[in-house]
Amino acid sequence: MADNYVIEMLHITKEFPGIKANDDITLQLRKGEIHALLGENGAGKSTLMSVLFGLYQPEQGTIRKNGQEVKINNPNDANALGIGMVHQHFKLVECFTVLDNIILGVEDTKHGFLQKDEARKKVMALSEKYGLKVDPDALVSDISVGMQQRVEILKMLYRDNEILIFDEPTAVLTPQEIDELMDIMRGFKAEGKSILFITHKLNEIMAVSDRCSVLRKGRYIGTVDSRTPRKRNCPR
Repeated sequence: MADNYVIEMLHITKEFPGIKANDDITLQLRKGEIHALLGENGAGKSTLMSVLFGLYQPEQGTIRKNGQEVKINNPNDANALGIGMVHQHFKLVECFTVLDNIILGVEDTKHGFLQKDEARKKVMALSEKYGLKVDPDALVSDISVGMQQRVEILKMLYRDNEILIFDEPTAVLTPQEIDELMDIMRGFKAEGKSILFITHKLNEIMAVSDRCSVLRKGRYIGTVDSRTPRKRNCPR
């Protein structure tokens, strides 16, 4: 049976002055899997994901979603295709509230008036469903780094994204917050969402991912099955 790829990045090349950050990379994401992207600093992981999210345009290569070629010119195009991204350095407005950050750019209006009550209900429902407890009225400048990450995740869920990119998501978290994030990612997988997970920590790859692709110096090295009997038997 053919693999059910929700995203295919085929022969992607991205260059910057003096450096080829991605050199003919092919990456394929199956529907409903957690796919880790492993490599040292400078391997091209974040650049490749930024291409998928529309922050960069590749010099060569194509992107397919569900077998159909797509053009992603910017993050709005990515969101329209159901692709969301939590960046390593969060993209939040610190003087705005949690709620305002989540709905920023996709505000619902009626007769010219912002429908914040409906937005609040949706945010709180998502917060409860996924165990992402937040205070919608808190200023982002007043909340912890771990809480800011929850806001970024809720931004993706609010936009109904089904393909979720996490760029080094555990780098700023406490051990307890890391465990909570792993559980959240497993919950997303159980719902059929597809996850690309950038990391350089082997223990996290073994704990949560289904497959792992390795990049080195901007080139694709290979993909391996990262599931183990120990991981399959661990509690969800």
